[in-house]
Amino acid sequence: MPKAYWIAHVDVEDQVAYEEYKSANAVAFAKFGAKFIIRGGKQIICEGKSRTRTVVLEFQDYDTALACYNSPEYKKALAIRKDISIGELVIVEGV
Repeated sequence: MPKAYWIAHVDVEDQVAYEEYKSANAVAFAKFGAKFIIRGGKQIICEGKSRTRTVVLEFQDYDTALACYNSPEYKKALAIRKDISIGELVIVEGV
């Protein structure tokens, strides 16, 4: 079964509160076995537009990635992030 990924591009407006979000999301990510592949490292935008922070998380499969996003644990973290960042998140199945 192919793995799945969360791919997020985010502009963070409040770094202090974003640290709270990271602490909160760790609960959901641990529960669903998420593995950080990219977590806001150095980047250059070569084509098109993006945001200042890129995050990629790997999950064992698509259903697990979706279950994590819809979980009560992640909803708690998301409530923090929505007020302190702007971004896009896609969940995609790998090959």
